[in-house]
Amino acid sequence: MKKVFIETLGCAMNVRDTEHIIAELNKKNSYEPIDTLEDADLIIINTCSVREKPVAKLFSELGIFNKKKKDGAKIGVCGCTASHLGKDIIKRAPYVDFVVGARNVSKISQAVNTPKMVAIDINNDDTTFEFEEYRNSLYRCSINISLGCDKSCTYCIVPATRGQEISIPQEIIINEIKKAVQKGAKEAFLLGQNVNNYGTNFSDGREKTNFTNLLKEVSKIDGIERIRFTSPHPLHMDDEFIEEFAQNPKICKAIHVPLQSGSTKVLKNMKRGYTKEWFLNRCEKIRSLVPNVRISTDIIVGFPGESDEDFADTLDVIKKVKFEQIFNFKYSPRPHTAAIDMKDQISSEVSTKRLNDVIELHKIHQDETMNSFLDQTVDVFFEDLKPNGEIFGYTDNYASVFVKGSEELLGKVLPVKITKAYRTSLFGEILETK
Repeated sequence: MKKVFIETLGCAMNVRDTEHIIAELNKKNSYEPIDTLEDADLIIINTCSVREKPVAKLFSELGIFNKKKKDGAKIGVCGCTASHLGKDIIKRAPYVDFVVGARNVSKISQAVNTPKMVAIDINNDDTTFEFEEYRNSLYRCSINISLGCDKSCTYCIVPATRGQEISIPQEIIINEIKKAVQKGAKEAFLLGQNVNNYGTNFSDGREKTNFTNLLKEVSKIDGIERIRFTSPHPLHMDDEFIEEFAQNPKICKAIHVPLQSGSTKVLKNMKRGYTKEWFLNRCEKIRSLVPNVRISTDIIVGFPGESDEDFADTLDVIKKVKFEQIFNFKYSPRPHTAAIDMKDQISSEVSTKRLNDVIELHKIHQDETMNSFLDQTVDVFFEDLKPNGEIFGYTDNYASVFVKGSEELLGKVLPVKITKAYRTSLFGEILETK
């Protein structure tokens, strides 16, 4: 067997793309993944381009890879940065052997065997391509349910790197989950840029459906105990979707609701399609139906034209929703986006202060939320063994929990009494084994 080393940057969809890359390379070229760069026959970096830093990191990492690789080893670049830089990557780093964009994962074996191949067609349709089965986790299967994005958010490069949104046929999704269940998976993690827009466009022209119906079908699969998904879009959070989320016992009670900004004016300039009031209404409905829900979000500070009053609206939403987790960023100008040419770009100093204000406010809510778990008993799905004699897993509402335990407890859902609470994780004791 030849050896492949892959470094994955970015989102959960990139992680799944890496699994697909490994599956294809294993099937057609007899590669197996390893963790040591120096022993690899093939080195791949699967890139992200949502923010500027991962793009800068790409060329720094490529230089390191080139110095450390063994003689004859190939280097490839995949993912979103590959999509938008294409041939320029090889011009800047001539030792790169191939470039494969985020919408062209099925072509990876061809690229490995074709010198200087560049495959970056964002209109390529992989939605009916059935990849071989490969997963990093024994107990969770990550499943793409759509490719691309049909939105035009003015700050976001994704449509330019992953193309327009096409849904993957339901039968392919269901069959992929069933195969994973046969190999031990108990949790299905559904992935898409806007998962709750699923079913509006299929490449074979079939009848439209919706994400709620897909959730119902996935929950019928014997052996699947938990269903998670990311990321839904606030615009498509209708009552039917929220009620299914609340009532379906297999759906984990954690949901990502990306805010981006609390200002209706800024949201309009971002082309998000909803208002501050709509967002608050949706979160209020979710919390009213699911009292123990954990809501996470994305927030961008310093978007062009964001005034002090606009930022105050963002803080107001944070105070009202009290998100359990926030992924917060300073606005990063990206190529192929409308916002890069907008007037009133915000200074780095102002953006940094606003980011710190978000972080400090969120810490207060984090401490309140995590401390509320103390002395409570929660069910935890254990999925990872740590080197210090601990095992790790998640509650139904996706709080991370560590306990003393060993490998035979992995893949089980066990009751745990929480004894310590920290800002981002919990520690406890298993009460009994099932």
